[in-house]
Amino acid sequence: MSTESVPPESTENAGPATPEAAGEPGTPDDTATAQPEPAPADSASTNDDDTPPARDAEDVSEGEETLSADANPSAESEEETEAEAEAGTEAGKADEAAEAAAQLSEAQAELAAQKLERERIERRRAEKAEPIASGTKLSGKAADLLAAVRAVEGGAKPPAAVFAEPAPAPRRPAPEPVRRHRPATPESAAVAAPAPAAEAVEGVRRVLSGGGAPEALAPQTAAVLGEGAEDLLREDPWQLLRVPGVRPEQADGFARALLGPQCAPDDERRGRAVTVWLLEQAALAGHTALELPTLTAALGRQAVPDAEAAVQSALAEGEALVFQDALDPVDAARTGRPEEPAENHANGAADEEEGGEDGAESRPVRVLVGLERYALAEESLADALARVVNSLAKESSARWESVTAGASGSTAELLRAVAGHGLVLHTGGDASRAEPAALLTAARTLGLRAVAACHTPDGRQRFAALLGERAEDGAVVTVPGLLAGTEGPGRDADGAFALDLLVLLDAPQLDVESAAMLVESLPDGARLVLSGDPAVLWSAGPGRVFADLLAARACPQVASRTPDPGPIGELVSGVGIGELNQVDAPGKEIVIVPVREAGEAVHRTVQLVADSVPRAFGITPEETVAITPGHGGAAGTRALNAALKERLNPGPGRFGGFDPGDRIAYSPAPGRTVPGRVVTADAEGLHLSCADGPVVVPRERVEQVVRHGWALTAHQAAGSRWPAAVVVLPGDAGQALSRPWVYTAFGRGERHLSVVHGVEQALPKAVAEVPAKPRTTRLAVLLRTQVPAAE
Repeated sequence: MSTESVPPESTENAGPATPEAAGEPGTPDDTATAQPEPAPADSASTNDDDTPPARDAEDVSEGEETLSADANPSAESEEETEAEAEAGTEAGKADEAAEAAAQLSEAQAELAAQKLERERIERRRAEKAEPIASGTKLSGKAADLLAAVRAVEGGAKPPAAVFAEPAPAPRRPAPEPVRRHRPATPESAAVAAPAPAAEAVEGVRRVLSGGGAPEALAPQTAAVLGEGAEDLLREDPWQLLRVPGVRPEQADGFARALLGPQCAPDDERRGRAVTVWLLEQAALAGHTALELPTLTAALGRQAVPDAEAAVQSALAEGEALVFQDALDPVDAARTGRPEEPAENHANGAADEEEGGEDGAESRPVRVLVGLERYALAEESLADALARVVNSLAKESSARWESVTAGASGSTAELLRAVAGHGLVLHTGGDASRAEPAALLTAARTLGLRAVAACHTPDGRQRFAALLGERAEDGAVVTVPGLLAGTEGPGRDADGAFALDLLVLLDAPQLDVESAAMLVESLPDGARLVLSGDPAVLWSAGPGRVFADLLAARACPQVASRTPDPGPIGELVSGVGIGELNQVDAPGKEIVIVPVREAGEAVHRTVQLVADSVPRAFGITPEETVAITPGHGGAAGTRALNAALKERLNPGPGRFGGFDPGDRIAYSPAPGRTVPGRVVTADAEGLHLSCADGPVVVPRERVEQVVRHGWALTAHQAAGSRWPAAVVVLPGDAGQALSRPWVYTAFGRGERHLSVVHGVEQALPKAVAEVPAKPRTTRLAVLLRTQVPAAE
């Protein structure tokens, strides 16, 4: 059944409030329903014309996205947004060094805190085990693990001694933890890496030119490779893969130009570099490690002749780490790994003597390979969480009785759980944030040093409104501000936060590195509450911290019974359980606008933002956000922002495409998006007014870290809400949709939601059948070895 065009004059003429069945346009009382016609077959792809075709998109995982072929890639999917920010951050480190001596910015302080934490993690790792000597082949445990995996893949029984685990020692009451020394403040660290010398950049430029690579990559390459970058590139041209945005085929062409006949696909240097590159791509897709068979298969697709030798070379040179995890039935079910047949492990007493206990031998085992950076962060996070669980003094719960007595419902459950436990998980929608607010108020009433941290400045503002007057004394901060030391209570002499209770809102947005730094910074005896909606999109960075903690069941979990109000809350709640329901919206809180092709989607979006929504609801364009699945394509954020700028703030774009008054999205660090507005531009750079204060972006970094911000991706919008949201679903967006994406996008509007609908049945199918893309992580397994499951 076909649909007529929606008259452009007003929102009141749009269809009924159900994304599944778009309504016949007409008067506000019109209730006839119809299915929108499919988008034309030649509907624009979400990839830009200047982006090479995606190759081996599933090389690493379902969630992996490819990078563009140019030096400064244009990410086309939400997962690649953070990759662009990371590239920009690395490129700009050198240019910020001169200003760093004058004043420490928030982004620099955050990088400094991350550097300190990584150095501390590396020192702890070195204390546990000696590193593999550089230049040697695998031996000992790592070699045994690889041999065992090959045996399993070939159908043979692996040596029992490889996967046997010693009997766990009986648990004893945790002794008083001994706090490791921490630096006093992040500000004491070096602000940024020194800029590469001009001679070094020029040397790298000569090498790049000789290999046919863009000379514009020279400053970034010199900064990434560090001292001796010129010689390193000449000796190993595949080191160019370390520069964000460079792909294996481009590094291969560079190597052929430099090495000539000596360049070969089986070159050990190539295999090692591609292995590291694949692990980095996996991290961009959210994985902290990859299973060994997955990694070797991806290497094969990258034309590496001997994938296992490439992995061994990377491990031997310390480029990656190998782990073996014995899974219990819960982990095996989550990872899709079935239990091994009992007969594979029942070979008599001789095997029992060699292999250890039958219980450990019968458990399924996975062998993982990961980058040291994320592997150590995950181990550090597990250690810190175990310390939080075990260090709470038992007598500390008595003082909470006075505040728990007067509470009711899930608020009372949360208060009681926090009174008796160091770590508590709290789940619920946006309306459930009133419960952590009540917890924070109660804790501060008891005289405790309590702070709440949100993912975004908007989240901080909305949570502070729930607290009222108590929010004025720094009770609510942002996670980046807390880590950088620009917000919050500061740190004690040991470098720990000076607080007794930390409530982390928007917990699903925490990546493993940020989570590790936060939890490691808690003092002994402090309480930690992680609160968030498990149905939203996971973090932009590697890991799935909140989901892993829920799966590990290592602490009490309090599920809120406070529903999100109104038609939008009802619609989003249904999406969370896989149902796209028709919702009554008498006040036009939800409007469906059917479209047939991407150009019409852009046209309708501009009408809604600039005319219809302001006229019908009194919501200005500045209070409305447009959300679309990707940056590229005929209806991606680039196209939408260009159309919205032409309508709302036309101008020549004198400074890198920006004009004063432009609405922008600024990414000071990977995975962070801060809304703001362009104030002016001069020789120093682009001057922005952001939620956290004024920011000056150097001219050379503008392209990498600043975008127009009328239209965002759902990942960029996560953690924030606007009075109105326009979700744009062009016909070619069906494959990018998933239940978490729809849940996150539809939930960004507080008073009004318009859906520009051109994907037909792909929308209800995504809600019902497409869950979150799996991520390979180790946190749940690591926690189960240190913390018993909560009852």
